[in-house]
Amino acid sequence: MDLTNAGIIGGGAWGTALSTAMHRAGRSVTLWVRETEAAEQINSLHENQVFLPGIRLDPSIRATSEMADLAACDLILLVVPSQFVRSTCRDAAPHLKKRAPIIVCAKGIETGTGALMGEVVQAELPDHPVAVLSGPTFAAEVADNLPTAITLAVAEDEARSDGLGGALLQAVASLHFRPYLSGDIVGTEVGGAAKNVIAIACGIADGLGFGSNTRAALITRGLAEILRFAVARGGRAETLLGLAGLGDLTLTCSSTQSRNFSFGRALGQGQQADDLLGNRNSVVEGAYNAASVVTAARQLGVAMPICEAVNALLHENVPLSVVVEGLMERPMRGEAPSLEQVVVRSGHST
Repeated sequence: MDLTNAGIIGGGAWGTALSTAMHRAGRSVTLWVRETEAAEQINSLHENQVFLPGIRLDPSIRATSEMADLAACDLILLVVPSQFVRSTCRDAAPHLKKRAPIIVCAKGIETGTGALMGEVVQAELPDHPVAVLSGPTFAAEVADNLPTAITLAVAEDEARSDGLGGALLQAVASLHFRPYLSGDIVGTEVGGAAKNVIAIACGIADGLGFGSNTRAALITRGLAEILRFAVARGGRAETLLGLAGLGDLTLTCSSTQSRNFSFGRALGQGQQADDLLGNRNSVVEGAYNAASVVTAARQLGVAMPICEAVNALLHENVPLSVVVEGLMERPMRGEAPSLEQVVVRSGHST
């Protein structure tokens, strides 16, 4: 499988960082950005001054605002905000090379349908193989070529060295960018979608002046929520103990480099969500996905009290003090079932 030419759809911080990663992996890279002016700036200055300032891009990375310029790409990385994945797929469909694999790099659950991003892509681009790239990655560190490990998930029957998974591993990997292959697309996607909501909760706790104990509790109980949700959605419990689950959750919940954590921190310090969201160039995915995660969990009968609390604050006008009190006053209970019990329920063995 020839995967020489890579197209990146989405010129935000993560899309721009992935263009550098794919260049280091030996790919010829075309970076699609929505605005013509932004494409011209990247091509002339070799820097994305809006979303990833201070990072020099190799001059061979070509930016464009024309979808037609992706026609020669053997591989597409889709890196737009989750709420724009479906419309972007429809715009791109007439211009993509037949059967070119799509690597989904967006994290979220679609509002209204409850579909994961990979499911949206499969519905809109049914003739293209779909993979998912997710894990603990800050864009600036990837762009700076700092060592990074990430999950690359494909369909279970393709998660082999001689299948699509092996070909994509070779196309994406470089010395400091190490993908690990998974056959669990659903678990990988659930981890990426839900962790952003938990990160907002951790940020709120930090903004309120709560300590490290609180953050550790939120991360641990948040992981329990995500694990339950993933298994109910058809994913594997063990996936959530890897890079796409615990790894991504830990990173996102522990640093102001995380848009979701810093957004939550500002909420905890008394700022208003509408003001914060209106003043940002980049999208705070957890703010938009809190409602879709909670809705999907309710439909599956899965308890996600931390995600419920964030959703109540952002979308149900519940005051922050009431949200915090509600979490602390929940009935006492035992911890989650053992991992072995959850894995058995998911139909997999360790």
